[in-house]
This record gives sequence, C-alpha cells and structure tokens, in this order.
Amino acid sequence: MKYIRYIASGVVLGLGVLVWAAFNNHDDPPAVGDQAPEFTLVSNEGTEVSLNEYRGQWVVLYFYPKDFTSGCTIQTRNFQRDMEEYVARGATILGVSVDDAETHASFCEKESLTFKLLADTEAAVSEAYGSVRGLSEVKMSARNTFVIDPEGKVAEVFLGVNPTPHSEDVLATLDRLQTS
Repeated sequence: MKYIRYIASGVVLGLGVLVWAAFNNHDDPPAVGDQAPEFTLVSNEGTEVSLNEYRGQWVVLYFYPKDFTSGCTIQTRNFQRDMEEYVARGATILGVSVDDAETHASFCEKESLTFKLLADTEAAVSEAYGSVRGLSEVKMSARNTFVIDPEGKVAEVFLGVNPTPHSEDVLATLDRLQTS
C-alpha cells in the first residue's frame, strides 16, 4: 500500500509539472541590459508598428492576455488614466496581446485609448519576450511588462504583474531609471 501511495504521488507530481510547463513561459524573457528583441506588428489602427521606430524614447511594452477581460481592462484603463505622466517622462506605451487588430480597435474605441495595441496573432513576439502562456494550440500573452530605454535595451522587467497598481509601479520605475 505504501508503494502505491509513492507511485500515485509521483504521477500527481509529474502531471503538476506538465500543467505548469503548459501554462508558463516557453522561453526566458530578455533580462535587464539585454537588447530588446525587435519586432513589427499591426496596430489597432491597421498600420505596422516596429519597435525601432521608438529608438530615442522610453518604451513601456506590456503584454496582456485578452481584450475586454476584467484584469486586462483594469490594467489598460490605468495606463490610459496616467497617460499625461508617461508623456511627461517621454515614454510611449505599447500593449501586445494575441488578439487581432480588429479586436484591438474595438477595445481602444470602447476604452477611449490613445496608445497603440499591437496584434501578435502568431504569439511570436510574446515568445521572443518570454511572455507566452497556454497550450501550444491556444496561446495567450502573459501579463509581463518591459521598460525599454532610448538605446533599445531592456531597463526593467515586470513578470506576472498585478494589473491594479501596475501603472504606478511603472511610473515609479521610470522616475528611478531616468534619475540614475
């Protein structure tokens, strides 16, 4: 009987590891000091946006799971609420999820967003930033944020963020980074 419990424990542990691996990042995210992975994605406006267009500026690149969901809406509203603070710090906000450009356009219209949301429908950029969760057939972007400095290097990494205080955390980080 004791051996059956050990075998059952091993099976449960093995299944737990498989579930964890399926729902967590597939690649490691870039670290502070790394060159930010370049990309070109279609925006909510239907135009292509490349990270290199923002060289010389601070970029807040945030990944989120899905438009119109509660946590994502809170996070996005808070970035919009604090938009003047980001502008004052010379920072551009770019949101990325696996939703398509049309869904992003509807979300931007509903929430009166003035920053771009980018469609990563193949999850390639999310993967490059170690920000994918889900099974191979159903991928979503993980809730991670990368602050990219004017030279295109990752200056700060936020993994698994809490959407409610996140904008304030990013603003405080920008203040710290810009004064050092």
